[in-house]
Amino acid sequence: MGTALVYHEDMTATRLLWDDPECEIERPERLTAALDRLRQRGLEQRCLRLSAREASKEELGLVHSPEYVSLVRKTQVLGEEELQALSRQFDAIYFHPSTFHCARLAAGAGLQLVDAVLTGTVQNGLALVRPPGHHSQRAAANGFCVFNNVAIAAAHAKQKHGLHRILIVDWDVHHGQGIQYLFEDDPSVLYFSWHRYEHGRFWPFLRESDADAVGRGQGLGFTVNLPWNQVGMGNADYMAAFLHLLLPLAFEFDPELVLVSAGFDSAIGDPEGQMQATPECFAHLTQLLQVLAGGRVCAMLEGGYHLESLAESVCMTVQTLLGDPAPPLSGPMVPCQSALESIQSARAAQAPYWKSLQLQDATPVPTSPSTHSPEGRPPPLLPGGPMCKAAAPAPAPAPSSFLDQPCLCPAPSVRTTVALTAPDTTLVLPPDVIQQEGSALREETEAWARPHKSLAREEALTALGKLLYLLDGMLDGQVNSGIAATPASAAAATLDVAIQRGLSHGAQRLLCVALGQLDRPPDLAHDGRTLWLNIGGKEAAALSMFHVSTPLPVMTGGFLSCILGLVLPLAYGFQPDLVLVALGPGHGLQGPHAALLSAMLRGLAGGRVLALLEEDSTPQLAGILARVLHGEAPPSLGPSSMASPEDVQALMYLRGQLEPQWKMLQCRPHLVA
Repeated sequence: MGTALVYHEDMTATRLLWDDPECEIERPERLTAALDRLRQRGLEQRCLRLSAREASKEELGLVHSPEYVSLVRKTQVLGEEELQALSRQFDAIYFHPSTFHCARLAAGAGLQLVDAVLTGTVQNGLALVRPPGHHSQRAAANGFCVFNNVAIAAAHAKQKHGLHRILIVDWDVHHGQGIQYLFEDDPSVLYFSWHRYEHGRFWPFLRESDADAVGRGQGLGFTVNLPWNQVGMGNADYMAAFLHLLLPLAFEFDPELVLVSAGFDSAIGDPEGQMQATPECFAHLTQLLQVLAGGRVCAMLEGGYHLESLAESVCMTVQTLLGDPAPPLSGPMVPCQSALESIQSARAAQAPYWKSLQLQDATPVPTSPSTHSPEGRPPPLLPGGPMCKAAAPAPAPAPSSFLDQPCLCPAPSVRTTVALTAPDTTLVLPPDVIQQEGSALREETEAWARPHKSLAREEALTALGKLLYLLDGMLDGQVNSGIAATPASAAAATLDVAIQRGLSHGAQRLLCVALGQLDRPPDLAHDGRTLWLNIGGKEAAALSMFHVSTPLPVMTGGFLSCILGLVLPLAYGFQPDLVLVALGPGHGLQGPHAALLSAMLRGLAGGRVLALLEEDSTPQLAGILARVLHGEAPPSLGPSSMASPEDVQALMYLRGQLEPQWKMLQCRPHLVA
């Protein structure tokens, strides 16, 4: 349905009129730099452009007092000295004669975006606004924020559209205490914020920014604070926070709408945050949020004060909202100890209120006695390099070369292809998803099939030729993702050929997620180039760090725990450049579950994911998988149930065995060497 970009040039009118070192970083160029970069990349042209409108007095009154709205209105006629005097009454704020108009536009932009998404005009969008909003309170401006744009949008979604569950994700580097205060007793709004805290020594210096501030009254457990106590948090830390804290709660909450307080002062180079997350990290965060709420995601700009870093991060967010694959993450995928301490503190504070955390945190983690593989050899060095140490307080990191050479994925000629033995006219596919007609040369297909008896039959050879042709297109960069079919009797052999073909034709690291009764190919080397993960094995077993098997979880909660607590941490630690998802005999997945798994794996390898299905399941699954690999949101699974004790035990056993080698599995610090 498309992506909206909401903006109005009038929002560049406000600027600081006097000397104030604290406030001078909030300037009009924040908007113009981001918009210019969107235009240079051709991203604005791909969006539905909406011109922001002013929020009405009644709409502002959804969260702000009439007296406060009236006070801000009066700034339109004040002189510079009067504006400066009024500004001193608040913390880190400046007023301008255009402030009331600009702040109404910023709030109105959020309302327009929410209306466009909830009426089905677009799927998602970004409101490019200033002044920001998440610090603003019922009767007070604060931290450059005048009206609380995201809070107003949430209240509007509840009042006008009748929503009952709204998730607000605040990835700005400052705590959005304004949003917290407004919804801390409201169980219809789940508010998540990570923020630079440093044990209370960083602005806004609030005790209620710590992990044990979890809401009050009926809202207990619906405020989730993740305080960063050191600077230098990077891609691995942010991803670990999503996988081990935010997403388990979000799936259990089952939101109808996701609002993002999209502050990019949490990106590398920003003088406020002093963090190390690169712009492509925000593409991955956005993509993970798009699997929630049917993909209804509304992002609204908050902070971000390094213009290059801000502009690149905005572009990454918008291109992901548009459905483009996320670029691979850079740097070591190893969370630092300080981050793990914060994540564990937040999980412990939230566990009394969320079933998805209770059994896991109550179960002791069995540890492996050795970090050596079963063969007695030291494991190969993981992609991403050696263990990182917690960053010590330091000056703001200098932006690295990524700002001059942004990590953007080149757009393939075809985003998604479906390769069936014969075209199926019953498939419902997006207009630009094609059904492949080509096939590999017969001689080449037969050569690959020769070692496998099950590929000798004509139907298996035909399917293999289609798969080889599709896989070559993906490896050559002509196709991004695809779906191929195979006879059930040849599923294991076809998967073996796909792995060998991928490794011999350019894939450096290949992740294979095999579901059902698919044994690992016997000649697959333990050289670190392939990570084999079988979901549907007879027992939980880590035969080596690159060969992991677990039974198929019996409940939705267990399935989600398996994805978030095992599959994705392993995948992000491995950093593959090709992903194979094979749904073999007895895989047991319903369409929505298979779609969710595929959608979340799409964040890996620049979206280069090939799904292999049995022919008899193709009419049922090919359509839904094609849509999610193409960038659409998977169907909701509904509120997640608690995982069974058996599923939890299997998960925790595997984590205990694998955590010494795969650091992205960690969500508590005690196993860090």
